[in-house]
Amino acid sequence: MDILILAVVIAVVVIGAISGLVVSGRKKKQLPPSAPSSTPTITQPPAEPHVGEEAEEPHEEPRRTIEEVELPEAQAPAPEAPVEEAEPLEAAPEIEVPEPTAGRLVRLRARLARSQNQLGKGLLTLLSREHLDEDTWEEIEDTLLTADVGVAPTQELVERLRERVKVLGTRTPDELRGLLREELLTLVGTDFDREVKTETGHQAGGVPGVVMVVGVNGTGKTTTTGKLARVLVADGRTVVLGAADTFRAAAADQLQTWGERVGAYTVRGPEAGDPASVAFDAVKEGKEMGVDVVLIDTAGRLHTKTGLMDELGKVKRVVEKHGPVDEVLLVLDATTGQNGLVQARVFAEVVDITGIVLTKLDGTAKGGIVVAVQRELGVPVKLVGLGEGADDLAPFEPEAFVDALIGD
Repeated sequence: MDILILAVVIAVVVIGAISGLVVSGRKKKQLPPSAPSSTPTITQPPAEPHVGEEAEEPHEEPRRTIEEVELPEAQAPAPEAPVEEAEPLEAAPEIEVPEPTAGRLVRLRARLARSQNQLGKGLLTLLSREHLDEDTWEEIEDTLLTADVGVAPTQELVERLRERVKVLGTRTPDELRGLLREELLTLVGTDFDREVKTETGHQAGGVPGVVMVVGVNGTGKTTTTGKLARVLVADGRTVVLGAADTFRAAAADQLQTWGERVGAYTVRGPEAGDPASVAFDAVKEGKEMGVDVVLIDTAGRLHTKTGLMDELGKVKRVVEKHGPVDEVLLVLDATTGQNGLVQARVFAEVVDITGIVLTKLDGTAKGGIVVAVQRELGVPVKLVGLGEGADDLAPFEPEAFVDALIGD
């Protein structure tokens, strides 16, 4: 029995050994795994599902040879689209031709209508009274003083009128008008040289004539300089403008616009720069260009500010390094009356004023200021502004002025 059990055990062991050998042999026959590649494999994304005809399996289509292919007929080339022309550059401003200055004041005499009513017609009405007593003469004095003629000129005129009316006796309206015209002409003055001088510089080594324009803020100084350029151009002269008002915003732009309208070149400097250097450069440029006149627009001054007034004197001294200054024109607002005389007096102490420009003499202005300012400074009124138009600055003509005051 023991022998049988032993035989069974041996048989089981033998069968197990044989099975292990068979399995091992099968594993050895399989291919060894390939070594990993150094090149990374790119995994294709899964194909998208196809729908409809695309889901069908591809099939070959019949191919045609090149001889069988029909080429399209040649067509005429399509017309090219028109090329848009480039917009032209902005044209230079058209040069204007200013109105002639001869007789300009005569053409503008209607602008003196209110001054005429206050002074001329007022005096004629009083002098036409049948009896000229003391009360009437006092009214005549008041009329003259109200028109800003000034105290001393008023007293002189009244005394002369008293004498002449006493001698004349019976007075017709025409006689009174002629009498008043003569006396007002004497008061205004007909012996002044009222031409704007621009020739002194040419006599001194070919330097252009130099005109400085000075004045208080707000009197229309820059505008007057631009209008004066038009007056000179209308008289056949070439002009360079110097924008020496470097403290007021846009003053240089304003002056340059005036210059461009009549073809005058403008010399300007940096904002808040030295006005004297701009004035110096303007005269230098004018000399190189060979122009007739250099107009210098200076910064507006408060006559009560000593430092500003001293700087104005510096501008004049610097310009005179090129040559003499022909004119120093003081611009006064005619509506300021006696206050304008105070300004004129202070300016005359700093620079030698050679002429007066009265602006805003139309409308509400009082014509007597012409007499007062000439008496105060001893220099003539050379130009008057009678409106806001570009050609409303006129050379002063005493006869036309007086005729406008007393009316027709």
